[in-house]
Amino acid sequence: MTDRLCVHPGRPYRGAIQPPGDKSISHRALLLAGLAEGESELAGVNSGEDCTRTRAALEQAGARYERRGEAWRVTGTPGLSPGQELAVECGNSGTTLRVLAGALAGYPVRATYSGDASLNRRPVARVVEPLRRMGARVSARDGDRFPPLTVEGGGLRGIEHHSPVPSAQVKSCVLLAGLRAEGRTRVIEPALSRDHTERMLPHWGVPVERHGLCAAVQGGSRLRGARFTVPRDPSAALFWVVAALLVPGSEVEIHDLGLNPTRVGALRVLERMGADLDVALEPSDEEPRGRVRARSSALHAADIPAEEIPALLDELPVLAVAQAAAAGTSTVRGAGELRVKESDRIEATAAALRALGVEVETREDGWSVGGRAGRPFEPGRVDSRGDHRIVMSAAVAALAARDDVWIENIEAVVTSDPGFLGTLRRWQP
Repeated sequence: MTDRLCVHPGRPYRGAIQPPGDKSISHRALLLAGLAEGESELAGVNSGEDCTRTRAALEQAGARYERRGEAWRVTGTPGLSPGQELAVECGNSGTTLRVLAGALAGYPVRATYSGDASLNRRPVARVVEPLRRMGARVSARDGDRFPPLTVEGGGLRGIEHHSPVPSAQVKSCVLLAGLRAEGRTRVIEPALSRDHTERMLPHWGVPVERHGLCAAVQGGSRLRGARFTVPRDPSAALFWVVAALLVPGSEVEIHDLGLNPTRVGALRVLERMGADLDVALEPSDEEPRGRVRARSSALHAADIPAEEIPALLDELPVLAVAQAAAAGTSTVRGAGELRVKESDRIEATAAALRALGVEVETREDGWSVGGRAGRPFEPGRVDSRGDHRIVMSAAVAALAARDDVWIENIEAVVTSDPGFLGTLRRWQP
């Protein structure tokens, strides 16, 4: 793949779009199936590089994954040998690193987790501290701040962990470690983060106590094989929802889309901005899912306050594109976590929009965007800084530009949506 992309102004597109399987849920399905007793059958799993890293790590631990058409048959690991050493290459996947570190911490093995240059700059102290309190021997680079992260597990005890920030990765790390700990493990968040782990564990036979912002598991719980279908990823779908809103005459429909209440904050913001959206839940005994239809719309400004951030953190770059196309000035506050993602997403988002003629002011925890009230974006060149969400957000903005936009450093797009560029071609003249 070339590492640059030219996107032409988009033509109206009307039809169905099929985003990939939900990445967060796919990680967890692959992990739970890989550590469960017996066999699991998984459908709809995201095929991107990030989830492949999680699967490869579980294969190293002894799980077997057999591809059957579009589905996977998984035989859980028979158990890790005491003293076994694992070298887990996580690539760009923070979920693989942080969540798997907790899941394997209950076993008497030594595992070292490392990644690419970007991942090795992302903080791990938030998982080091609780795992160490549970009895694991944990170390990381630069004063336990950054990967590589080494965890010597086994002999854990349950704890009550008050997470300083709402983080699904930290919560999942601690809860999964708690499955093989002595006693009860409880996690309390300041605001509710994605709750996929809590919803999925009972499907694999493990009860979860849930009360408001608290979730707890009992040590000694055993995962058992299950059948599970991963819904389509709402974060990946949002790029095409925003594209439909911005390109006149467009209408897209997406079925079997994950509509977990902790993941639909971006849709609520777009509705506040005047987006023509139709959202309908469909019956499901797994994760909430349903249909979304989006039609081209004239948008107006909307602020995103700190209390809304946990439900839409990953979607903020493409929401900034919608804000930039709207009438009026929009702000984002309380999103400082964006500065420690695959890139500094606050500065990367602002730089991408400025390259397309948008007025943006950044602050430590967000930005202020002057909307263009429907006027096309200017042609220009965007450096994605190797961040897949910046690539995809810039591509959506380019569809609503008055002339061609070049996007540099696009290879990272395969980490979350290998089909993104193919879908983008549907919008091209």
